[in-house]
Amino acid sequence: MDPIFSLSTKPDRSVRRYEHNDLFVEIRPSADGLATVHDRDILIYCISQVMAAKNNGRQVSQVIRFRGHELLQATNRMTNGRGYEGLKAALERLAGTRITTNVITGGKEITRGFGLIDQFEIVRETREGRMQEIEIKLSDWVFNAVEYHEVLTLSRDYFRLRKPIERRIYEIARKHCNRKQEWSISLSLLQKKCGAVSSSREFRRLMSNIVAEDKVHSHIPDYSVELTEDDMVVFRSRGTIASVIGASAFDTSAIRISGDGYEEARLAAPGWDIHIVEQEWRAWITEMPRDVDAAFVGFCRKWFAKRGYPR
Repeated sequence: MDPIFSLSTKPDRSVRRYEHNDLFVEIRPSADGLATVHDRDILIYCISQVMAAKNNGRQVSQVIRFRGHELLQATNRMTNGRGYEGLKAALERLAGTRITTNVITGGKEITRGFGLIDQFEIVRETREGRMQEIEIKLSDWVFNAVEYHEVLTLSRDYFRLRKPIERRIYEIARKHCNRKQEWSISLSLLQKKCGAVSSSREFRRLMSNIVAEDKVHSHIPDYSVELTEDDMVVFRSRGTIASVIGASAFDTSAIRISGDGYEEARLAAPGWDIHIVEQEWRAWITEMPRDVDAAFVGFCRKWFAKRGYPR
């Protein structure tokens, strides 16, 4: 995906246009500014609900309803009043950011304009202004991408990355390195793909800091990152994604988790978005389990034992 989401933590009201061959994407902000990388968390959460329904043979819809508290927990956000205020502002930016593109999704090339979400509704709200239930309608463009499996699963640790630039480089690595052991890109092209508006010198400094931190803490999920002397950025797989060299590809679309299985899984991994954990499990397994529910619940227990409650 082109850098649709702003990396800025301040309101970004710039108009952006990206062109490649005969394709283009133009992004226009609302008065509230462009949707940010952190606002994208809401889309990721909604997409995880749609993918879970598809994986289990349930009818899917562009309209998703969820509890505000569950989304805040799943995306590593504060669950106090400030967290709910931030969530409402993010919904406004997602609905207000307008995109015009002729990028193909679902095998169709159509030039059209749309928002990232068509609309949202706060169904129930407490007297303190905390959104208990929220309903979102995904845009046709986003929903088509999900319907045709044009989305990649992201590591749950993605939500622990606080710097927008770190999130963006992880997304790029996830798309291009994916299951390969190594992938490299020039620093200048990476800056373009990130949509960073800083100078090349400043972007090099930012990347150098990220590389230094990752060397010490290994905090970028799934991939290590290195910056070479000739300004090449090298991503290497940490071996945490299924089907890296040596693992067999396995179609998990036939796997069905029962309602009781989901309930047990929620108890096994309290506080986590169980559908995001399910995506990780489906990417991890390499053969059909004898007992699907037991295998999934067991994975959730190990997940929670390793990570604890979402921070």
